[in-house]
Amino acid sequence: MTALLRYQGALLLRSQRWIAPSVLYAAFLAAGIRSGDPAPDALGYAAAGLVPVSAWLVRICVTAEPPAARAVSAAAAGPVRVHAAALLTALAGALLAGAAGAALALLLGDLGQRPPAATALAGAVAAAGCALTGAAVGAVCGRPLLRARGLGVLAGGVGSVLAWVVPFSPARRAVSALVGAARADTVPLPLGALAGALLLAGAAGAVACLVSTRRS
Repeated sequence: MTALLRYQGALLLRSQRWIAPSVLYAAFLAAGIRSGDPAPDALGYAAAGLVPVSAWLVRICVTAEPPAARAVSAAAAGPVRVHAAALLTALAGALLAGAAGAALALLLGDLGQRPPAATALAGAVAAAGCALTGAAVGAVCGRPLLRARGLGVLAGGVGSVLAWVVPFSPARRAVSALVGAARADTVPLPLGALAGALLLAGAAGAVACLVSTRRS
């Protein structure tokens, strides 16, 4: 699996298709985070932006290989492992972007009386929850479940918006916890939202990997 992850990572970096979601995320942060904002607010905003970025990166990774190359990879390592490696590579990219966003939020945000370590940990948990939720959206809105490019992009966009607004969405719950903390001057740890995101991403990834055995 390590070799597959290195291979998928190299494909992503060489394709340079990661630049567009990275620029989008940077613009999102620049537009919404201001110096002196409450740190939990800034962290929640940075985490929320990871939902569409993660979904986009998943789509990039699962379509990075030409069909012939993907057929060779699937024959050598199995379609499930190949697809799982693509999903994990996209998630790793989203988490790296989230780490940068959280660092910016902590640098510009006002901690007030909140403990820095606890605040940073809460932001990391929220970022992981949002990245996992976005990865789940990308997994069900990309290949092999949705092969048509236009339909997949539309579904990914709609799914990302729903992840922001649906009350039971793990991403919404994680962000809401941080925003509420900014008003109450507390530092919650949205572990429930993270657990929900893990389950959602695991289920979506498992379905996509299983379908890949029939549509690889």
